[in-house]
Amino acid sequence: MFTARFARIALPAALLLSLAGCEDPTKDKPKATISTAAPAQTQAAAAPSGPAETLPLDAAASTIGFVGSKVTGKHEGKFEKISGSITLAGGKAAGGKLAIEADASSVKTDAEKLDGHLKSPDFFDVEKYPKATFTSTEIKAGGEKGATHTITGELDLHGVKKTITFPATITEGADAVSGNAEFVINRKDFGIVYPGKQDDLIRDDVLLKLSLKAPRKQG
Repeated sequence: MFTARFARIALPAALLLSLAGCEDPTKDKPKATISTAAPAQTQAAAAPSGPAETLPLDAAASTIGFVGSKVTGKHEGKFEKISGSITLAGGKAAGGKLAIEADASSVKTDAEKLDGHLKSPDFFDVEKYPKATFTSTEIKAGGEKGATHTITGELDLHGVKKTITFPATITEGADAVSGNAEFVINRKDFGIVYPGKQDDLIRDDVLLKLSLKAPRKQG
């Protein structure tokens, strides 16, 4: 009798603990606006006067990461091989340009077994789609939830090209330009539809985390 009574108490408690441990990491994060339309070329009109300044990204000081989750938990990952540049217009990010490229085969997560699965056709299919790229068409001042800027451009992921818009915080320092952004995309919008196990389904929303730094030339 004691065993049966204990089970009635322990099982619901275990269930509550399980649910508490797998909260959606995309909750309360801004969702990127995604469109199939080609990105509008509005940058020229928005650009302030002044010379353009193109700064290569410091790959060692920059990260392109993501957080994916399923019923039982979450995994964090990043792309270890990235490149790109930030172009300022008149010393400002607004009116400038951001270009990023990630080597899909360089994906690395907190679980070694998962790394191989992500490279397979179930997810990134890196043999068929070796690179993921983003090229902005507009960077304007002001953004959602206190962001300093809003960035629009074309994301080419898993062989699917779509226009996305997301908020970012950009700092134009004397020594370097840095930018940070966290926003949510739906992986199925880019043809990544693997559902996961029936009793451990993978959520559609994925949190993207950008931390970029581009040193400025001195003197």
